Amino acid sequence: MRKSLMALGSLLMLGGTASAQKVAFEEYDLNNGLHVILHQDKSAPVIITSVMYHVGSKDENPERTGFAHFFEHLLFEGTENIKRGEWFKIVTANGGNNNANTSDDRTYYYEVFPSNNLELAIWMESERLMHPVINQIGVDTQNEVVKEEKRLRVDNQPYGNLIAQVKKNMFKVHPYRWTTIGSMEHLDAATLDEFKAFNKKFYIPNNAVLVVAGDIDIPQAKQWIEKYFSPIPKGTPVTRKTFEEAPITQPIKATYEDPNIQLPMVVSAYRTPSMKTKDARVLDMISTILSDGKSSRMYKKIVDDKKMAMQMGAFNYSQEDYGMYIVYGIPMPGHTAEELIKEADEEIVKLQKELISEKEFQKLKNIYENQYVNSNASVEGIASNLATYYLLYGDVNLINTEIDIYRSITREDIREVAKKYLNPNQRLILDYVPAKDKAQN
Repeated sequence: MRKSLMALGSLLMLGGTASAQKVAFEEYDLNNGLHVILHQDKSAPVIITSVMYHVGSKDENPERTGFAHFFEHLLFEGTENIKRGEWFKIVTANGGNNNANTSDDRTYYYEVFPSNNLELAIWMESERLMHPVINQIGVDTQNEVVKEEKRLRVDNQPYGNLIAQVKKNMFKVHPYRWTTIGSMEHLDAATLDEFKAFNKKFYIPNNAVLVVAGDIDIPQAKQWIEKYFSPIPKGTPVTRKTFEEAPITQPIKATYEDPNIQLPMVVSAYRTPSMKTKDARVLDMISTILSDGKSSRMYKKIVDDKKMAMQMGAFNYSQEDYGMYIVYGIPMPGHTAEELIKEADEEIVKLQKELISEKEFQKLKNIYENQYVNSNASVEGIASNLATYYLLYGDVNLINTEIDIYRSITREDIREVAKKYLNPNQRLILDYVPAKDKAQN
């Protein structure tokens, strides 16, 4: 996902265009299939060691959803050489920090340390891959952690099930139809052998990329990578089924009742192509035109001028196989969901019929130039981008050239992509409403 629901406006900062230095990197493969990317940046005595695995929720058994996210937690439990509960203590004691995150398409682990701890960082990530301890006590512990996370971030969060409901209705055969956090019932029912089998299948060197970036000595880094990662045996290559969704040719209508909200939200969502396509980048730009900031078209018209909505937005939810373009709004009292959809549709139709002005187009280009600079402004950002461009896009150098794709987009492209994907017969209309029993209280 390239953009989140509520952070879209703050993600892209408007200003004068900035210049960015080309990101230099070196890449190679170990004999076991692990892809290695090295990036040297001596501007600060900091290093990051990260591993991205090509496994996400789309790789799960439909009867065992939530496994990839569960492993994001489980693989911090410990290894044969790092006792249970010691992982975070080791990191903290050596002046570092670490984290992990999971999407539908991949799982990412990383450590940030002072540069004198590079060997420790490389060893720890090799331990996670080579010697994980997967036992019942770890599974039971992380089961409770994941349940609490779901309660806090989804079940008890206003509009917390929005993406889940959109996905459920937009995808019929593709595994994107379920959420990354998955089903707690599926996790409860899973056996220890099932967790071990999932680890054996996906957490293998030839299904991953290692990025070491920052204040590193490259020859020394290579020696330690060879020492700690090369002994890890290659796994059976992962084969993935291809899922093709039938085109949406007539509107889908759905309703979801949420006990955590008092105000209804209306959503219109369109299925869109892979994030690897140029069209997906154009849709990024369309979302900026429509809803990035108070001067954007939807916000200015529907929220500011007409005062019909408390909130109005649109964003492009890009993923490896398919994406979703989502428009959402919360009506002001006295206004209806239908009115918001009508107003939003009018703005989309304008994009389909009229070229945006040269002034608005220049502003748009400035935003994406600044976004590009900001995305590579830290060693952590560079490491994540290097891993992502290799694993999901198949081209590491997109870290330097993706901005050229955005630069190549024309006003005519914006008009044509809006015509191609954002049509009333190609969408879901979701009424996300307060639960009836709450609404009556």
